[in-house]
Amino acid sequence: MTRWSKPRVRWPWRPATVLCLLGLAATLFAGGAAFLPPTGAAPTVPVDGPGQESRPAAHDRIEGLRTRLRRLPTDHAGWAELGVLYVQRAQHSADPQFYAKAEQALRRSLGLRQKDNHLAMMGNGALAAARHEFSDAAAWARKALAAHPGHTASYGVLADALLQLGRYDEAFQATQDMVDRQPATPSLARASYAWELRGDTSRASALMRRALRSASTPADAVFARLHLALLALNDGRPKEALKGIEQGLRVEPDHPTLLGARARAHRALGDPDAAVADYRAAIDRVPHPSLLLEMGELLQAQGRTEQAREHYDLFRTTSGLFRQEGVAADAEEVLFEADHGQPARAVRLGREAAADRPFLATLDAYAWSLHKVGQHGQALPWANAALELGTRSALFHYHRGMIHHALGHRASARTDLERALDIDPHFHPLHAPRARTALDEIGPAQ
Repeated sequence: MTRWSKPRVRWPWRPATVLCLLGLAATLFAGGAAFLPPTGAAPTVPVDGPGQESRPAAHDRIEGLRTRLRRLPTDHAGWAELGVLYVQRAQHSADPQFYAKAEQALRRSLGLRQKDNHLAMMGNGALAAARHEFSDAAAWARKALAAHPGHTASYGVLADALLQLGRYDEAFQATQDMVDRQPATPSLARASYAWELRGDTSRASALMRRALRSASTPADAVFARLHLALLALNDGRPKEALKGIEQGLRVEPDHPTLLGARARAHRALGDPDAAVADYRAAIDRVPHPSLLLEMGELLQAQGRTEQAREHYDLFRTTSGLFRQEGVAADAEEVLFEADHGQPARAVRLGREAAADRPFLATLDAYAWSLHKVGQHGQALPWANAALELGTRSALFHYHRGMIHHALGHRASARTDLERALDIDPHFHPLHAPRARTALDEIGPAQ
């Protein structure tokens, strides 16, 4: 075990040395998804910071770089920065076509300077992670660190990739190395997530509040408020979450992830109409698969099956676009197929995902897919593995509880289902009611 056998952050902080990657905040935290669905997937944070730009500012930066590179086509650092910005743009716009542009820009950078080009190496790691190619992401991050051992952003890419590969101690060590070098929003967010994975949401929230206090730009502050709100939502505290979300929306009123989080808070607080309105506003801004799926499940819970089906169809279409650009299926797509599509396909996707990137959320999704095709005995070890770190996830406990229920393990099923509802009684518009129904079927403890 490493010194991160319990995630560790040193106090008090020494003054932060801002090692900002050319002024940009980039792309990913554990998998490159631009949104945090309520499935246990990891949040998106800047690779390096502070200085996270708004989407219009990032667009202007791209156009400025393109103009500069037409004049100075041998600027390898400019091509590297453009590549990372394209990865960011793909995530913010839910348009995976920008990944191909990112690849071209990064290849151009390395063609101009192969040796010691740590920015392009880190960018390739970010791109690989965004495509869910985490072994490649880790390899590129290590190359970047070999070229520039103190490059903070590369530690972030490495930590994210190692998490998705299920190499938790190594990921926590890379996070500690990042914190040691720059205790700012990106590193503190990763440290927060390390505690969240271990089930200590109090310490995770404390670290995210430190990230908020260390934020040097309004966008960094919005990021920290968003993930504090998501911690509260996942912990069954929607009123607290809503307060933080509203603070963030005062800075960025059309931020799609904040709008999606507010929709979840409204749903948990018993206002589904407000939730639907927020989801619509978020989807109008960026039709990301996560938002489409959440909206569809809320509509299905309301009995609006035709509208739900329309959103599920859009989910398939947008997810298919990512597949066409080389992005491997993630836990969210496995769960979608298990619950709303083709469970046999979910098993195939889940098996591939669990082999390539055995992160907790992937293992949980694979377990659920096996359960949905009746392979309950095979599902249980995977569900156990998803909870091996003690993650406080209502959805994970629900999935394992229903697997136990199918196997006739009444006591274990009751424990997990009660745990799910104790963590968050509104964790899912469809599954939370089913958990209550299952508990009624199981009956009280003898």
